[in-house]
Amino acid sequence: MDHISPVIWQFLIKWLTNFSLYPPEASKIAPQMDALYFFMVLVSMIGMTIVILLLTSFSILYSKKRHPVAVQIEGSTMLEATWTIIPLGLFLIMFVWGSLIYFRVYTPPANAMNIYVVGKQWMWKAEHPGGQHEINALHIPTGRPIQLTLISQDVFHSFSIPAFRVKREAIPGRYTSVWFEATQVGTYHLFCTQYCGTNHSAMIGDIVVLSPDDYKKWLGQSTSGMSLSQNGERLYTSLSCGACHNGRPDARGPSLAGVFGTKLTLTNGKSELADEAYLREAILNPSEHVTQGFSPIMPTYQGQISEDGVISLVEYIKNLNSNDRIEQTLNTTTLLPEGEGPAKSAVKKTTAGQTSPPQGMVTQ
Repeated sequence: MDHISPVIWQFLIKWLTNFSLYPPEASKIAPQMDALYFFMVLVSMIGMTIVILLLTSFSILYSKKRHPVAVQIEGSTMLEATWTIIPLGLFLIMFVWGSLIYFRVYTPPANAMNIYVVGKQWMWKAEHPGGQHEINALHIPTGRPIQLTLISQDVFHSFSIPAFRVKREAIPGRYTSVWFEATQVGTYHLFCTQYCGTNHSAMIGDIVVLSPDDYKKWLGQSTSGMSLSQNGERLYTSLSCGACHNGRPDARGPSLAGVFGTKLTLTNGKSELADEAYLREAILNPSEHVTQGFSPIMPTYQGQISEDGVISLVEYIKNLNSNDRIEQTLNTTTLLPEGEGPAKSAVKKTTAGQTSPPQGMVTQ
C-alpha cells in the first residue's frame, strides 16, 4: 500500500463506495425513462450477441480449409424479410415509446407550479412565484408537479437533473419548458450539459427536494417580501403601461385583464396563443405583435428591462383578472403633484440621495 498515493487511494475508496451504474430514480418519469433505456440496452446486447455468433460460426463453417473452392449460395427471400422486419419492428417500438415519454415530459399539467430559471455564464438563477430567489440551487416539494420555464441571458445552456431524468436547453431570447414531479426527499445534482465557455464545468448546483411541510417552512424563511407578480405591478406602473392598457373604451392598447391563455388575432390576420413566450415577445418586440383593431404605437422595451423584469411583468399579466387594479393606479396618480407620475413615484431614494429604479429595470 505504501507505493500508492494517499490521495489516489482515498479517491478509489470513495469512488467504489459511491459507484452506481445510473443515478437514483427520484421523479415519476424516471422509471419510465429507465425502462426504455434498459429495453434499448437489451435489444442492443441481443443484436450484438447474434452478430458475434453468426460471424464466428460462418468463419468456421465456411473457412478455406473446409471449402477450398468457393460455392455460390443463393439468397432467401424469407430470411431477408425476417432480418428486415424484426429490426424495423423493434426500432418502431423504441420510436413510439420514446415519443410518448417525450411529449409527456414537455407537456406540463395545468396545475404545475411554475418556476423561472435564468441561465448565464456561469450560474443558474431560479425565481419562485412568491419572490424567492436562488443561485445554483432549487428547492421544491415532493408530490407536486413543477414546471421550469427556462431562458438564457447570453449563450446556449442546458439544464440537466440526472436523478429526475430531465434535461432542457436554455436558449437566448426564447422560453423553453420542462416539468417533473419529485418523489424522494434528498439533494440531487444539477449540471449544465451544453458547453458554454471557460467555466462551463463550474456551472453546477443542487436540487433540494423537501417534504410539503418543510417546503412551506422554507418558503416562509426565504421570502423576499415581494412576489414576482407584485414586482411586475411596480414595473407596470413605473413604465406607465396602464395609460394605454386600461380597458377603457378609448384605450390606445388592448386590455390585458384575462388575456393570458386566450387566442389573439393580430393585424396581420394570424392567431396567437397568449402564453408566456407571446407576452415576452409582445413586451420586447411589440411592433411584430399588434392586436387587431389597434395601432402599432407601443415602444420597444428591449434593453430597458432586464430578463428578471420581463419575468415579473409576465407573471403580473398572467394574474391580472380585471382592470380594477389598473384603474386604482391611474386614479391615484392623477392626484399626484405635477411632475410626479407612476414613473416618478416608483423610483426609490437611496441613502446617498441617488435614485434607484424598480427591480427589473436596466440601469444605464
